[in-house]
Amino acid sequence: MLFDTIAAISTPRGEGGIGIIRISGDKSFEILERIFNTKNPNRDLGFYKFNYGFIHDNGKIVDEVMAVRMKAPKTYTCEDVVEINCHGGHLISEKVLELVLKNGARHAEQGEFTKRAFMNGRIDLSQAEAVMDIIHGKTEKSISLSLEQLRGDLRDKIASFKKALLDVTAHVNVVLDYPEEGIDDPLPSNLRENLENVYAEADRLISSYDKGKKIKEGIKTVIAGKPNVGKSTLLNSLLKEERAIVTHIPGTTRDVIEEIINIKGIPLVLTDTAGIRKKSKIEDSIEYYSVLRAVKSIKRADVCVLMLDATELLTEQDKRVAGLIYEERKPIIIAINKWDLIEKDNTSVKKFTELVKADLPFLSYAPVITISALTGKRTINILEQAKFINEDSKEILAKFAQILDRDLDAKGYEELTNKFLEQNGLKLKDLAQALRIALTGSSVSPSIFEVLEVVGSSEIKNRIQNLLKEEK
Repeated sequence: MLFDTIAAISTPRGEGGIGIIRISGDKSFEILERIFNTKNPNRDLGFYKFNYGFIHDNGKIVDEVMAVRMKAPKTYTCEDVVEINCHGGHLISEKVLELVLKNGARHAEQGEFTKRAFMNGRIDLSQAEAVMDIIHGKTEKSISLSLEQLRGDLRDKIASFKKALLDVTAHVNVVLDYPEEGIDDPLPSNLRENLENVYAEADRLISSYDKGKKIKEGIKTVIAGKPNVGKSTLLNSLLKEERAIVTHIPGTTRDVIEEIINIKGIPLVLTDTAGIRKKSKIEDSIEYYSVLRAVKSIKRADVCVLMLDATELLTEQDKRVAGLIYEERKPIIIAINKWDLIEKDNTSVKKFTELVKADLPFLSYAPVITISALTGKRTINILEQAKFINEDSKEILAKFAQILDRDLDAKGYEELTNKFLEQNGLKLKDLAQALRIALTGSSVSPSIFEVLEVVGSSEIKNRIQNLLKEEK
């Protein structure tokens, strides 16, 4: 039944100071009356205020609690609601919930309180989705967007679209149905202007979908490579904790491990995968399925970090992994690990980069960085500051900021950037590195145009200005 009385534990499972049991429905107050006693049995519990007392089961005290009654329709679900604040242990919360269920409530399904708020007209579907986005928010920026949606910003925009379209429809109908009224203009300039504004705003709203999705869900960044190349070490280095098991034995990582890093409001969902090698060298079924999951992670990725070993020449395994990423048309960063273990001079980086791109000609466009996952040097979470920005690049950044006048999607920023580079006789490499550092604090990022889309023109200008100020 849709409108029976439901109950559930509303706080996360586990141990804590407080556990909240929420009850919603017509029998909420009746259930509370059966199981809750105050020190003063004649006290009026009132509404929207906490009452101190005890939860009991046929006279046997279960817990010391605070209880509050909230009367419909001024509640989250627009129904009578009771919230019981008990001690936060798992067992005690379950016992109180069990007692509530025994006295006439039904266990709520997942998301059912929000479903009732929607069914009772308190929120619309966009606001219901915003509630879940807030719960699962990964960064302050994603939560801010969700709060705007929960506040009704999207609903209000759609309502304004509807009103403008209805005004136009009504006017056109009057012109067609009552020609004798002598209305000459079937679509007056004010209505035409409103309609054009609706189209323009609707286009902006649609184009912002991908941007909002990346901010809320994060950019899926997969660390891929052959076994024992340093993928798990890199993940641990980025997280500053031992999240993944690291050994010298190939094939240690058997499952996909995901963690989130927040780079200036842009969440990167980092994924450590099992090392990929030939089927003939896979020793057991567990490793086989681990490799399959690694390949699936590459397919779902927004950007891939291809890990190579600086102490070895490129192997067929390396080329196979690179080929898998290339076939999926994923943005790729080539990270040459264990750079601290080789003898090198001032030309080593250039020579090694040329060798890598000669062996992987189909990835000639990909940025190549040298890192030490073990020591943390030049890994992608190190916020490389403005010391990497020279005078020429500062001037280019300042000019680029001047042409940003509106938010665009990734393709739009690519077209704008290419036009800017052509007009100034520049190449993408002249701008991209400095721009990455300005936007993310790192010399390495996902596709620069995707980053531009996520950050937005106004924030791009702010970050460029902040970087230039730091350099003075």
